[in-house]
Amino acid sequence: MRAWERRLGGLLVGLAVLALVAGPSLGAGAPKLKVAFVYVGPVGDAGWTYEHDQGRKYLEAHDPRVTTTAVENVAEGADSERVFTDLARKGYRLIVGTSFGYMDPMVKVAGEFPAVDFVHISGFKRAKNLATAFGKIEQPRYLTGLVAGKMTRTNVIGYVAAHPIPEVIRGIDAFALGVRATNPRATVRVVWSNTWYDPAQEKEAAESLLNAGADVIAQHQDSPAAVQAAAARGKYAVGYNSDMSRFGPKAFLTAPVWHWGPMYVYLARQVEAGTFKGEDLWWGMDKGVVDIAPLGPMVPASVRGLVEAKRKAMIAGTFDEFAGPIKDQSGTVRVPAGGTLDHAAQLSLNWFVQGVVGTIPSK
Repeated sequence: MRAWERRLGGLLVGLAVLALVAGPSLGAGAPKLKVAFVYVGPVGDAGWTYEHDQGRKYLEAHDPRVTTTAVENVAEGADSERVFTDLARKGYRLIVGTSFGYMDPMVKVAGEFPAVDFVHISGFKRAKNLATAFGKIEQPRYLTGLVAGKMTRTNVIGYVAAHPIPEVIRGIDAFALGVRATNPRATVRVVWSNTWYDPAQEKEAAESLLNAGADVIAQHQDSPAAVQAAAARGKYAVGYNSDMSRFGPKAFLTAPVWHWGPMYVYLARQVEAGTFKGEDLWWGMDKGVVDIAPLGPMVPASVRGLVEAKRKAMIAGTFDEFAGPIKDQSGTVRVPAGGTLDHAAQLSLNWFVQGVVGTIPSK
């Protein structure tokens, strides 16, 4: 054999051995997985969108094979459809939409781009390449209700609600169940803002509840306006999405909060592995996607102990915030003793529990 043939043969054998040792690899020059996030509000809202963007940053920090982008302030409807389409055309392999009103546009665009994977936060429509994802925020909602029930003196608790959809309704119900567990005389009064992020309107709604005698204000919006309104009047507040204590240190009792990072890492790795499917993710406190913010210093030790005991029971799976018996506003038993409100029922929830004062507008 000629010398150059021997050298070539040795080189090929060496490369083969190296490949076996190294195993499959993306390689230094391999393109990163492009992931796009579409937000309904600004990342500076201190709430919903802020926490999703924290999740995006967590994903980049925990998966070096990923590169991300985010588009803020995208209105629900036709605007979002255009954004999803543009991102798919630009080569983003995973696209995450973070608002309920993105559902139908995402279904349409997912059908047009079968090679792209989509995730819709909070919706219920799925496809082979469209998953839905959410968290059991009702768990910490219930826990914050325990606190509010103990801290009210007027027995009137105000709740500034966003839109009359099942996600918001079940949050109100879980909160009210917690309130009534510690204070059966208390009521939860609901005012609808019909906004996700409009600080001025949300502040006005909170003030209307304070004027009606509420001494604790809870919320389902993305801004801290309700917390600020309560703080300005020397009352208490339960925030949402993030720890909003800096917006009213003397008012802030606690909040149900989100930690999206672990879920986003899971989804990106499914795409990377080629195992992504149109599943429905619904993670709770046991997986760390939802939790309760630290309790304010004004909350007594006895209440802290109660909240922590219930939190541990939820994580262990020994306590369900929607366990029966549960009555609706009219006194009709909706969930009998020994039963619970299952996932399907929660996804279509359209009634208030006993103790809630307010109505659900018809669509």
